Amino acid sequence: MYSLEHINYLKKIKKDKRIILFFQLLIILLFIIIWQILADFNLINTFISSSPKEVLLTLIDLHKTNNLYQHIFITVLETLVSFGLGTIIGIIIATILWYKPRIYKIVEPYLTILNSLPKVALGPIIIIWCGAGMKSIIFMALLISLIITIINVYQGFISTDQDKIKLLKSLKATKYQIYKYLILPNSFSNIISALKINISLTLIGVIMGEFLVSKSGIGYLIMYGSQVFNLDLVITGVIILCVVASLMYYAILFLEKKLTK
Repeated sequence: MYSLEHINYLKKIKKDKRIILFFQLLIILLFIIIWQILADFNLINTFISSSPKEVLLTLIDLHKTNNLYQHIFITVLETLVSFGLGTIIGIIIATILWYKPRIYKIVEPYLTILNSLPKVALGPIIIIWCGAGMKSIIFMALLISLIITIINVYQGFISTDQDKIKLLKSLKATKYQIYKYLILPNSFSNIISALKINISLTLIGVIMGEFLVSKSGIGYLIMYGSQVFNLDLVITGVIILCVVASLMYYAILFLEKKLTK
């Protein structure tokens, strides 16, 4: 049985969460209301800023023409594939660099250079290598997220308490056992942080790729809307993108809670 103090503490935490959620939703609601009021009274130019009503009508139109879900599905698929590949490859490479510190010292400047290099500049090269299709988009997203994943996970590996490593070595533990029973569990928070960053960077890479070569996806919707001066479509695409990004981020938070338990 929990003590009365502990029960009150848990109630306080739940109350704080409800208050935070309430104000988060309130901010969004007030933003939409103010935006629509400004549009109704012609205080903003709806041609370049649209309005919540126009965004809703655009969503309904996309739904009726069956384009909405196809574009969302393509972007989510490309993001998940890139995210999965970036996470797996990043952890594997970080593991190799931890096993072989000399290799890390050799490749460290190259990782820094690749991380700072604007990936959009490589767009034409990527298109030539992979073709003007989904492969190019996935490859571009992978380039953006992979280096960050490697660096973050590796930093988590090397931040493990050295005294604990020495203790395991004194008990004749192999390097694999140290990695499995100490390094990985100790780096759990860094890996989750890398996943949170990775999902957003991957989505950015996918949208950038869709701007360049795609004929479907949320990025394509935004680009097409800007080309035909349909700002309602552009802002609708941006809002859809925000919703998709939020859902993916909260999916990572849900995964974190499950793994923590």
